[in-house]
Formats: sequence, C-alpha cells, structure tokens
Amino acid sequence: MNIIIYTKNGCSWCEGVLNLLNENKIPFEKREVLSNKIFFDELVAKSNQTKTPTLDIDGFIIADSDKDQVAQFLKEKKVLL
Repeated sequence: MNIIIYTKNGCSWCEGVLNLLNENKIPFEKREVLSNKIFFDELVAKSNQTKTPTLDIDGFIIADSDKDQVAQFLKEKKVLL
C-alpha cells in the first residue's frame, strides 16, 4: 500500500493522522504543502481543495480528513485491525 499524506505544519488534524500511522507502523510519505509549491499544487490537483490532512492511498483520495476517518478506511482495507 502506497500512502502519501499532505500536511501543513501546526495542523492538529495532520498530527493525529501522522500519529495513527506511526503508532501502527504503517509506512507513508509526508508532503508538507506550505513550504513546497509542487506538493501544494499536487494537493489541489488531486483533491480540488487546499485543506489538510489529505491522503492519497493507492490513488484513492481522502480529502480534509481526520484520524477517525483514516482509521476507518484502513480497517476496511484490512490494514488496521
């Protein structure tokens, strides 16, 4: 499973999702969008919005999410028990 998480520094919802992934040892790539225009443009192109956290999980976009929404998706995919 390939996970990219688009984040903004200081975003508490982003920290919640990052903690969920780290605590469960789920590999991911973090892309901070405020300091990188390329990542920001990717976020907008993939999700049609600028809010974070937004995840790209094997091409499935979960936009403007939170820890609970991501956890539910990962449970449905049998990544989390």
